[in-house]
Amino acid sequence: MAEAKAAPLLAREDGGAAAGGSGRGGGATWAQTLGNVVVSIVGTGVLGLPYAFRAAGWLAGTLGVAAAGCATLYCMLLLVECRDKLEEEEKEEPCDVLYTYGDLGEKCFGAIGRYLTEILIFLSQAGGSVAYLIFIAQNLHSMLTQFMSPDGFIFAVLLPLQIALSFVRSLSSLSPFSIFADACNVLAMAIVIKEDIRLFDHPFADRSAFNGLWAIPFSFGVALFCFEGFSMTLALEASMAERKKFKWVLSQALVCIMFVYACFGVCGYLAYGEATKDIVTLNLPNSWSSSAVKIGLCIALAFTFPVMMHPIHEIIEARIRSSWCSQKFLQNVGGPNWLALHTSRIVVVIILAVVASYVPAFGAFISFVGSTVCALLAFVLPTAFHLSIVGSSMSLWRHLLDYGFLLFGLVFAVHGTFTAL
Repeated sequence: MAEAKAAPLLAREDGGAAAGGSGRGGGATWAQTLGNVVVSIVGTGVLGLPYAFRAAGWLAGTLGVAAAGCATLYCMLLLVECRDKLEEEEKEEPCDVLYTYGDLGEKCFGAIGRYLTEILIFLSQAGGSVAYLIFIAQNLHSMLTQFMSPDGFIFAVLLPLQIALSFVRSLSSLSPFSIFADACNVLAMAIVIKEDIRLFDHPFADRSAFNGLWAIPFSFGVALFCFEGFSMTLALEASMAERKKFKWVLSQALVCIMFVYACFGVCGYLAYGEATKDIVTLNLPNSWSSSAVKIGLCIALAFTFPVMMHPIHEIIEARIRSSWCSQKFLQNVGGPNWLALHTSRIVVVIILAVVASYVPAFGAFISFVGSTVCALLAFVLPTAFHLSIVGSSMSLWRHLLDYGFLLFGLVFAVHGTFTAL
């Protein structure tokens, strides 16, 4: 979630997409920004890519990853272009700098634009959080089958831990776990690629290149989920000391991630064929190295979960603080403000745990989130903002391109919802 996953050092700024703006500029070098882009995008969704390649075929899956990556990059650059345009206008009429996704929504469409953006960020982060719970529970169950079911791990192990961690408000103390999770992702990918090399005598034997048109939306949805660090775009650009170089840095990062995703998806599918599971770590052999990677992933993701939840909590708590009902209740009852805020955190974690327990399959779920929420957040809103802010100075072909992405995002979201139902 990156997948919808928040970069640990910038997650608070991302949460500001719901609640407000941030300062002008930052001090990050191009190398630090490159690292932050990778951390923001690469997450557990990548371990579902081989299953998407199994569904679509290795060639169709590769094209799907490339298409999702290029489309995401284009729309990310649209957001940066929107803010550049607003900053040009600001030189004539000084005003607060619009550093957040929510601010762009309000600038273009008023309060409704901000609420819509907040809702989509909320759903995107919630989808990523649910994916974390499913991933951890499935991997724990694969190693400890005799103890309890995946749902048992969600409610008996993960829920109490996440309720306790929901009281942690300092994200800097949790950021090492996010980096550790990415390291475990890399190790898992390396083991899968090693397994493919071991079977390299006939790598493409009985492996389909193309499994039909109807498999492409599924794989594209999974790929889009894997690229979803979208709401971090403006925060990442604002953190950079030389902001003019951000487009170049972002392009380099996305191209590299596309290449790695495509290679890993192909290798995972070639290694396990039709036996490829929706979480590829479940295909790993029962060796000490595989178990160590699984345990490391589970621990790291369990402590990274609060980072994923941070924008959700900020959106809800901002609404609680501004709610007339909440203010009236606190005046009449005299209860402390922190009680309502902490209660909201506990309730949200419980709701997401219940949702995770009802999800039938990890692969189908991340494809659904990618096809619906991520498509709206990555394609529809950026093009709508771009047409509203920059549209008057754009050429005809840019108008057609933006409207094409806008229409595609809407159709893809409707198709994803229909398929899920």
